Amino acid sequence: MFGLFKRKTDHFFSDAEKTQIVEAIQRAEQRTSGEIRLFVERRCRFVDPVMRAKELFYVLKMTETAERNGVLVYVAFKDRQLAVFGDEGIHERVGSEFWNKEVGKMLMHFNRENYAAGVVQIVHDIGEALTAHFPYDGTTDKNELPDDIVFG
Repeated sequence: MFGLFKRKTDHFFSDAEKTQIVEAIQRAEQRTSGEIRLFVERRCRFVDPVMRAKELFYVLKMTETAERNGVLVYVAFKDRQLAVFGDEGIHERVGSEFWNKEVGKMLMHFNRENYAAGVVQIVHDIGEALTAHFPYDGTTDKNELPDDIVFG
């Protein structure tokens, strides 16, 4: 009976896919001081997924990076919505056009039901942008946010 109330959001990816996504985040972050997080839930509580991503960005305390260079990738599977939200440090450098282009790439993967591949691709691309604008500095850089997938 109690099993009916369990969240099943974390079943959108297989264990192997979850590992692949976390490893992509870690690889991307090894070359930058920037931070990338993935939040996955069944339904988007807002009409606009960007607004939900923005809310989660603050809930996850992603504004607390030293260079304001955190990026949240947001996916609501059941509602088929997604968004990318970057903090002011990275957004000032790449702009809305970059985020929109990346969402488009992810949608192409998602439309072919290649969900993990779409997430890995966007994490890689965001990592490249972060590396270009916030390169890794071994003397000062630290992992400021967890690399795990957050399931809501």
